[in-house]
Amino acid sequence: MARRVFFSFHYKNDVWRAMQVRNSWVIKDDRKASGFIDAAAFEELKKKGDDSIKRWIRDQIVGTSVTVVLIGKDTNNRDYIKYELEKSWEKGNGILGIYVHTLKDKDGYTSEKGDNSFGPIFTSYKDEKKYFFERFKTYNWKTDDGYNNIGKWIEEAYNNRPSR
Repeated sequence: MARRVFFSFHYKNDVWRAMQVRNSWVIKDDRKASGFIDAAAFEELKKKGDDSIKRWIRDQIVGTSVTVVLIGKDTNNRDYIKYELEKSWEKGNGILGIYVHTLKDKDGYTSEKGDNSFGPIFTSYKDEKKYFFERFKTYNWKTDDGYNNIGKWIEEAYNNRPSR
């Protein structure tokens, strides 16, 4: 079944890698995805401040059922990524991570592998905060054959989403 997906990633470092993942999924499966904004629009949004960015994030997550975190070298350190994860968790989205460091950027370079902890987040009414890797599956785009498996990963994340 088609799922509407929010892609979370470090824009400056990984937008080129994110486009490769998103485009391969959309082209291959003819599915729609959310969570992308072009560079000019993003720069304009940043000028409006933190509240505008957070409102944009919340608006993008509406109507999605799965959040895919594209993990690059510095993704773990980004406050907006953590905010996107918290809002996705609160909404009840299925969540998964995909390492994208082995994909080339626009200049043909790969990157170092990022961390998948994202700090202690994801509180529920029944338990303590936990790290990303304690709750969600994480895959490597290249070695786990993301091109052929992303649809399956998204469906698994949806089926394992937190019950509310």
